[in-house]
Amino acid sequence: MDATALLRAYDDQLRTDAETPSAIRVTRFGPLRLVEFSGGRGLISYRDLDGADAQRIGRLVAGALAYYEADASIARIEWKTRGHDEAPGLHDALVARGFVPDEAESIMIGEAAALVSDVPIPDGVTLRRVREEHDVRAMCAMQDRVFGGEVSPEYAEAILRRLARGDGMELWVAEADGEIVSAGRLEPVAGTEFAGVWGGATLERWRGKGIYRALTAARARSALALGKTYVHSDSTEYSRPILERSGLVKVSTTTPYVWRR
Repeated sequence: MDATALLRAYDDQLRTDAETPSAIRVTRFGPLRLVEFSGGRGLISYRDLDGADAQRIGRLVAGALAYYEADASIARIEWKTRGHDEAPGLHDALVARGFVPDEAESIMIGEAAALVSDVPIPDGVTLRRVREEHDVRAMCAMQDRVFGGEVSPEYAEAILRRLARGDGMELWVAEADGEIVSAGRLEPVAGTEFAGVWGGATLERWRGKGIYRALTAARARSALALGKTYVHSDSTEYSRPILERSGLVKVSTTTPYVWRR
């Protein structure tokens, strides 16, 4: 499939409630899906903006923000934009209401079968799927450090709650001498042909050794075993080239705009 067909499948299958399986509430506001998660997080997403002009888009932004502002438990909102959308005036409307754009990421899609390969990794490095609490907490702490933040017990708690719900998420790690050196999630999307690969992180001294590619291949094998055809990911510039070498194609970009109370 070419990039156009892959992007069409992405829009049709993933920009629905399938995008947010861990939501505790979803409210419709025009074309928008106003999503609420545990921990005081909100997400605004949509299939498209229904041909709205700049004036209507401004009203949609104002109305969505008012919805969340009315709930004191919501501390953070992400408006998830896509680079291929027709959205006149959206950037200006978001910034005017306190949303701050984060770094753009590449939307990567490919056939899961293309990612499955035997990638050589250093001696002593092993890959495995983890489920136990101590492994999950160690994995989350490593990811927090790689992404430049403080180690967050809240992140680990959120991942553990999802595991307890049994929504299909899988956690995969690479270890060396008992230390988790790389990790990532597989998230099969119910009712679609897709599984997502998310949270990819590798300690700096272990990068460039094929470990992340091997973890991606392991997750792709699991996706195929679950009957999924495609793998997708929002990728930073660190992981995009690796996924391209594995067979994924950049079909668009996504930029999160974040508002904090």
